[in-house]
Amino acid sequence: MANIGYSADQLTIAATAIPNAEILEFIEPELAKQGVDLQIKVFTDYVQLNVQVAEKRLDANLFEHLPFLNEFNKSRNQNLVPIVPVHIAPLGAYSAKIKDIKNLPDNARVVIPNDPSNSGRSLQLLSKAGMIKLRDPDNILATTRDVVDNPTHLKFTEVEAATLPRVLGQVDLGLITTNYALAAS
Repeated sequence: MANIGYSADQLTIAATAIPNAEILEFIEPELAKQGVDLQIKVFTDYVQLNVQVAEKRLDANLFEHLPFLNEFNKSRNQNLVPIVPVHIAPLGAYSAKIKDIKNLPDNARVVIPNDPSNSGRSLQLLSKAGMIKLRDPDNILATTRDVVDNPTHLKFTEVEAATLPRVLGQVDLGLITTNYALAAS
């Protein structure tokens, strides 16, 4: 997402640490050769990356997929626009207690990201694994209220995405985007 009107000789971009800030660090020398001073600001809070761009404190950010941006714009009455498509960080199910999701116990405690699009992606992953059924399995913004069948009575807690790896040992399963899973390893 970006503000139009940035200086051609300096560009300040916010990113999540892994892999987005690493990608920016990789291209930084090439931009320097072209006369662009790239300033990289690393954030762990997804919302703040967009807030900082919306408040014109940063020129752009590199971290989000379109459903997240759309939800941010809608909920915050903003009009940030994508410049180019970016990769979508895969999301995986992690556990310190089980090795196979089929062994997830009844009433298991499951943590998912608290932002709308990644919580929806988490529920979609559990739905595809046959752990739950969603009212609309294609709805990227599904919430726990959209779970229409939960045969093993999974107990969901929404947590800030950056916090998920730190609470993994306290729950049975965590659905974590790869950028935070890699940062924690």
